[in-house]
Parts: sequence; structure tokens; C-alpha cells
Amino acid sequence: MLDDPFRYGLLIALAIALLTAAITDLRSRKIANWLNAGIALAAPLFWWASGMDLWPDVAMQLALALLTFAVLCGLFALGQMGGGDIKLLTALALWIAPFAFLQLLVLMALIGGFLTILFGAWHLMRRQRDKIAIPYGLAIAAAGLWILGSTYLAVASATATAG
Repeated sequence: MLDDPFRYGLLIALAIALLTAAITDLRSRKIANWLNAGIALAAPLFWWASGMDLWPDVAMQLALALLTFAVLCGLFALGQMGGGDIKLLTALALWIAPFAFLQLLVLMALIGGFLTILFGAWHLMRRQRDKIAIPYGLAIAAAGLWILGSTYLAVASATATAG
């Protein structure tokens, strides 16, 4: 993969977008629509650069994104997830292979649980009575960066050393 600068550049752009999402969610508890749209709209370029076939590869990514969106909309309706988080995870589902995406979800849940404890403790120490706002975009971005590093960059390193 390192011999394909376009694909590598797209992964770097995704990493930068995830860092931006984490920072903006931490600061304002919002993830901008333009950022989520940019991630989603760049996915077809990644598919093309990765040599993915329309069937079954691209179809699988689209199905994963639709399933992710549907399930997370249910959580949104229950008040358990923010709209920006839903859009960010749906956009990531367009990029990340299904098994790696499942790993992302598990890792995101663990990081999100840690953040909930951390922000809950901070909330209690400050004796605030309003609802705790957890910047879950931080957990999504951290899990996404971990998956990018461990899955896509690990494959790139193995390919570079083998070649």
C-alpha cells in the first residue's frame, strides 16, 4: 500500500478528519455536517484506489453503512446518541471493512465507557446538576484511528517489508 501514494493520502486525510471530529466534539459537543459529508464523499475514491469491485465489495460497504445508520437512528430516537456521532460512524462504515468495523465498534464502546466514567467524575466534582454531555466523537475518532493504524497501516508495513 505504501507504493500507492493516492490511497495512502486518502487514509491520511481520513485520519486528519477523525482528529478534527474529535477536537470539535470535545470543544463544542458537535461534529460538523461538512466534515461527515467529506468523509462519506471521499469513500468512493478510497474504493477505487483500493481496487474494490462493485459486487460484492462496494455493495458490502454500502450495506454496512445502511445497517449502521438504521441501528444508530434507533439509539438516537432513544436519546442515547447524537446526530453527529451517527453520521460519523455511518461515514466510517463506508471506509472500513466489516470485520474491522466490528472491532471499531467494540473499541469505541470501551473508550466511550471510559470517557463516561471520566466525564461523570468530573461532573460530580464540579457539583453540576445538568445532564452530562459526553463527547462520543472522541471515542469514535480514537477507535477509528486505532483501526486505521492496526489494520491498514499494519498491512502496509507487512507489504513494504515483504516487497
